[in-house]
Amino acid sequence: MHTVVERELELNMVLSPERSIPVPARLTYRTDDPYAVHVAFHVGSDAPVHWTFARELLVEGVFRPSGEGDVRVWPTKLDGRSLVCMALSSPDGDALLEAPAAAVSAWLERTLRIVPPGSESTHLGIDKGLSALFALASRDDAGPNGPWPADESPEPGA
Repeated sequence: MHTVVERELELNMVLSPERSIPVPARLTYRTDDPYAVHVAFHVGSDAPVHWTFARELLVEGVFRPSGEGDVRVWPTKLDGRSLVCMALSSPDGDALLEAPAAAVSAWLERTLRIVPPGSESTHLGIDKGLSALFALASRDDAGPNGPWPADESPEPGA
């Protein structure tokens, strides 16, 4: 069973130093995708705009500049308010968004309690998948050459 941690919040899309517009957004974290955070921006189009990037990038970006390329995150203060800035770049354009640092931090803390840093791999189900594969291989291992055809069996000791 997988856990989902969501948070609705309003971000500001910065259009110029003097002007920004509110953008409703949803932060989502899923334990079945433990390394990633998902953000859906509701920008007035038929469907929200979705971005997915490393949770670690957002965690680090709350404290210091983080990321390079398509996603960059950093903390700042504006008029006494603590903010987390996200600069997103795509072939369709660029966006600079500001989020309330307290709301982002509280949401991140919830995700970190559910899946602490360093434990993400235990939520991927790799061991369960490998066990299932080995079970299939041993079931099919009826012939003298194992799962390989006679002309493709591995060399001894390989």
